[in-house]
Amino acid sequence: MLARGAETVTLAACDAADRDALAALLAGIPADRPLTAVVHAAGVLDDGLVATLTGDRLDAVLRPKADAALNLHELTRGLDLSEFVLFSSVAATLGSAGQGNYAAANAFLDALAQRRAAAGLPATAIAWGPWADSGMASGMDERGRGRMARSGLVSFRAEEGLALFDAARTGEDAVAVPVRFDTTAPATGPDPAGEVPAVLRGLVRRTVRRTAREAVAAEGADALRERLGALSDPERDGVLLDLVRTQVAAVLGIGGPRDVDRNREFKQLGFDSLTSVELRNRLNAATGLRLPATLVFDNPTPVALAERIRLDLVPDPAPGASALAVFGELDRLETALAAVGADDDLVRSRIRARLHGVLAALGEGTAADGSGGGSSPDEASDERLRSATVDDIFALIDQELDGA
Repeated sequence: MLARGAETVTLAACDAADRDALAALLAGIPADRPLTAVVHAAGVLDDGLVATLTGDRLDAVLRPKADAALNLHELTRGLDLSEFVLFSSVAATLGSAGQGNYAAANAFLDALAQRRAAAGLPATAIAWGPWADSGMASGMDERGRGRMARSGLVSFRAEEGLALFDAARTGEDAVAVPVRFDTTAPATGPDPAGEVPAVLRGLVRRTVRRTAREAVAAEGADALRERLGALSDPERDGVLLDLVRTQVAAVLGIGGPRDVDRNREFKQLGFDSLTSVELRNRLNAATGLRLPATLVFDNPTPVALAERIRLDLVPDPAPGASALAVFGELDRLETALAAVGADDDLVRSRIRARLHGVLAALGEGTAADGSGGGSSPDEASDERLRSATVDDIFALIDQELDGA
């Protein structure tokens, strides 16, 4: 600042969210060098799902933004200021995954600027997009940067930011949103509409050419169910596993589905609460299901998750009427057996013998002519169970008892 012509520079620190401390600092400004401009640039991040945001976590983010800005507004309202600049964030305008507290804090700054402007006071809230080498976005990890890129947001360099700062301060609007977009980036993903904030979806151009995997994700639940119904079990499992791995790769920002180990736990792959919800949302869009937020915790690997989705989309067939009747009789039999006295050894022995006989009959794989019948024991058992009536079951029991 001295190099730019300032005669002296005084640095003074206080907690601007502490009204008394801020009032004392402002009172110490010399009368011959009065305060003429305010730039509020504070910010704290504490990302997390809304359900995890405790009062303390909300206060940690809202206090330096909202409380400090309100104190500055009230304590300088009577001064002859030329500028009152608030550093807001595009998160308040577009929303940002896991940043409900941060978005709310910056929305307060936008509203405060508009209120000041309506009262004839100087005010500009600058809802910054990401900066490449500084600012909040510079501390993002690789997953966060990938998520931001998929949304179409592009970071700008420091010199661009400074030029935008000057342009926002000289503009007529109380809230300015300096941000850069790549409108083609979201359209290359497997779920273009799901990546882009709702207020900007009219800007996204969907690509005409799509890969087979992207086409599967865009089919919709009915078409996907129809397609799965025409496949064999192994083919169906392969399609759903490929779908899961494709979405996992997109969320993690890695090369493709083949780079996702089908048996590796999501936690080991690098998933956290935010990416878990993002994966759930993508799979909801791809399948038409309403999957729970705990999806990756309940199904900890891609292959387990694919199986869960299969059961939702193509449930196992219900047993037939004859099998249901047998199951009902077995339920009644269990109830009757429970009433048999524990000390009646003779009766219990005879019951065991008869039940063993029934199991042996159901497990028999020999045809009526004594040949193998061309069926495996399991197949023969299944067929006998399907065709047996309740009377047949009890006849078998009597037959085995007589044979004993």
